[in-house]
Amino acid sequence: MHVIELRFECFDNTTISAAEQAINGLLEAYRANGQVLGREFAVAFNDGEFKVRLLMPEKSSLAKRYNSPWVERALQGLTDAKLLHPREKYIGQDINSEVSSTEPASWQLLYTSYVHMCSPLRNGDTLQPIPLYKIPATFNGDHKRVIKWQTEWQACDELQMAAATQAEFAALAELTLCDSDLFRRGWDLRGRIEYLTKIPTYYYLYRVGGESLAHEKARSCPKCGNNEWLLEEPLLELFHFRCDDCRIVSNISWDHL
Repeated sequence: MHVIELRFECFDNTTISAAEQAINGLLEAYRANGQVLGREFAVAFNDGEFKVRLLMPEKSSLAKRYNSPWVERALQGLTDAKLLHPREKYIGQDINSEVSSTEPASWQLLYTSYVHMCSPLRNGDTLQPIPLYKIPATFNGDHKRVIKWQTEWQACDELQMAAATQAEFAALAELTLCDSDLFRRGWDLRGRIEYLTKIPTYYYLYRVGGESLAHEKARSCPKCGNNEWLLEEPLLELFHFRCDDCRIVSNISWDHL
């Protein structure tokens, strides 16, 4: 991932309120298209200009060729707010985040966790994140639904990892059960991405609990009952199960590894 600074200058009289609305609208449009990462953006005003530092999947993430219709509309909104289009200043590569995938994937998967800020679409050969703007828009011109699903998955993951309240059990059900709302939305998004990219796309189904290691190895695919989805060797050292019919990968319960 890469860090840049955007600077917004005024070309005519404006107000803080108008500038704030226009800048935040642009940042949210970039986020919904996967061009910038994270949830919160600190916008500072100093010496007559607005500045914000952003984390991006690639150095070229804000190139015009990747813009969604909503990004283009938000850029026009800057003009309406009497702001020039932003100037970019490259800061450098972020040493605490992952490198985006640059190689074609033979298969891909939806995989995230509460500690990941990167794209939830991963190259199945390397597990590196694939920038969402590199694939066709999933719905309504961008990838807002994928980002929303990722946010919900991460919220559930953080609750179950904290293990401090009764909410843990509801969150865990969303992550591990095939009849949960979170699974249904994510699995449908997976199918949409596979249709658009023509690349086999899988959904990661989180697994924790279980009676024993032997019991875990004997369990079947929870969606179709396939008894032969256990792999001889784990994929990417993480996934011990793969059902090609249901497009699901999963792990042996972390409690028994």
